[in-house]
Amino acid sequence: LEEIGTEMGLTRERVRQIREKAIEKIRESGNARVLMKYLG
Repeated sequence: LEEIGTEMGLTRERVRQIREKAIEKIRESGNARVLMKYLG
């Protein structure tokens, strides 16, 4: 997370928050199974 934050000019904590929100949206949308199938 720290490496991504450095690249994007964000703190590690902010990157973590964005990641958590994205995961929550995927779960709520019902696309979690599709994503898991894609990721293996």
